[in-house]
Amino acid sequence: MKRIGLFLLTAALALVTTPAVAQVDLAGNWVYRLHEDWKERSPGPDLGEFLGLPLNSEGRARALRYSANVLSMPERQCLFYPPTYVVVGPQSLRFWADTDPINGQVLAWNISAAVDRSPIKIWMDGRPRPSANALHSSGGFATGVWEGATLTALVTHFKEGYLRRNGVPSSDKATITMHITRHGDMLTITQVIDDPIYLARPHILSRTWQFDPGTNVSPVADPCIPAPEGLRDDGSVPSYMIGENPYVNEMAERYHIPEQAVMGGVETLYPEYRKTLKDKYVAPAMCARYCCGWTPGGALIARALKCNDVSSDVR
Repeated sequence: MKRIGLFLLTAALALVTTPAVAQVDLAGNWVYRLHEDWKERSPGPDLGEFLGLPLNSEGRARALRYSANVLSMPERQCLFYPPTYVVVGPQSLRFWADTDPINGQVLAWNISAAVDRSPIKIWMDGRPRPSANALHSSGGFATGVWEGATLTALVTHFKEGYLRRNGVPSSDKATITMHITRHGDMLTITQVIDDPIYLARPHILSRTWQFDPGTNVSPVADPCIPAPEGLRDDGSVPSYMIGENPYVNEMAERYHIPEQAVMGGVETLYPEYRKTLKDKYVAPAMCARYCCGWTPGGALIARALKCNDVSSDVR
């Protein structure tokens, strides 16, 4: 009986003193498979394409002032996207853990960097969140907790940047709630993005990667070296004045989608909005762009769909 009692006491002490461990091991290389939102993640959105975004009037106005030429400025060539770019960009990911050398407890989970994004460190040790006035960085400040088999992280304190690669803005007041879930050899990351400056509602994005131990994903990005890309030397910042963006109607005209829908907004997020377009939408005579999607057999599909531009769809 004494031996049994000693065993139970030892087990109880172990439960009290042993830190909680992660429910799932996220470590490894996760490769992107561009079967989700191929156009968004690979060639990028069209100019003036704000579909699916709950933009408020300030966010829309800021996006319409954007010119891609701004990225040619040497002082802006190496600017990073916010942590939202984890699920927007086309890069693969590496996860690894920082562990306590004494007890093996996971102190933080890390997500690798990319050429245009900083690494993200998710602290798991319960440290307090910094003041709202604390320094903002490209990777932000993230703390995480396990909710069953899902790692949920709150990311704050990241610099302003772009939510979409066509100039849709992200402010330095934005926050991200990130849910990271592993399903066997698949990894899904869902982000809920709140931005009180530019979004009228939370914006939700979800992407999936596949585990591939044969792929080596670098944890850090190659150094960015800016170089002159144009002849402009007057110090001006490329942008458009309000109402002067020449591309505002480009997508609407190309796909015959009403401009009101292209400009996004809360009302365009819901299925009921389709009813308001019933008498306004006229389908193009034939598919002329992005007809083949991401598939390796894109050329054959393009010919079957009678694409005008087959070569541009084969990637």
